[in-house]
Amino acid sequence: MPVAAVIFDWGGTLTPWHDVDLQSQWYAYAEIYDPVHAGELAVRLHAAEDYRHRLQRESDGAEGCGTLDSMFIELGIDIHGAQHAMALNAYLDGWTPHTFADPAAFDLLTALRADGIRVGVLSNTMWPRWHHESVLSRDGLLDLIDAAVYTSEIPVGKPHPHAYRAILDELGDIDPADAVYVGDRLWEDVHGPKAFGMRAIWLPNSAIPFDQLVATQVAPDATIAELGEVLAVVRTFGR
Repeated sequence: MPVAAVIFDWGGTLTPWHDVDLQSQWYAYAEIYDPVHAGELAVRLHAAEDYRHRLQRESDGAEGCGTLDSMFIELGIDIHGAQHAMALNAYLDGWTPHTFADPAAFDLLTALRADGIRVGVLSNTMWPRWHHESVLSRDGLLDLIDAAVYTSEIPVGKPHPHAYRAILDELGDIDPADAVYVGDRLWEDVHGPKAFGMRAIWLPNSAIPFDQLVATQVAPDATIAELGEVLAVVRTFGR
């Protein structure tokens, strides 16, 4: 079957996996927003984020993670004040070392588009679109992506079928049989796309924590060791 679109996961795929202490990342926010109770607030923020991701996994994506803003509001944080704005910038800036694109990403996306293949991104995330776009722009990838869907903007998350339908619609009503998904997680990035009728390429280079794994017996259509291998595999699919 011809390949009309290749859709990428973001974290752990277009951006290589990094082992990160998530509670420490939240401390960067907390020490600005509430320096007196920073330690306690960091624990609460981490717990709230973890709960939302766990609920998403346990519901097969029917319950989305929502947005950072909705989480902040639930915790009684004033999202309209200057203190929050400074704290949020500190939190997002703290992720900078962990968000740089895979060195192969630019050439890969360029080559896919040269082959007439549309490029998409579908990411389970609570981050706002503007931050993802600033990261992609920094790395020269934003103009190489035809459409992106961030689950912070829709009610569901991977592996719910509506998430894959959303990105295929954004790419121009692509048929699932003509699309390939690339990701590092078997459940969200292989099981979900294949159940929706897409082909899936697995990049198993991420040290995903055990409590984030969901058991599945699904087999990918291809397994690769490096992101740059996607092009050759996709060209094989298209023959």
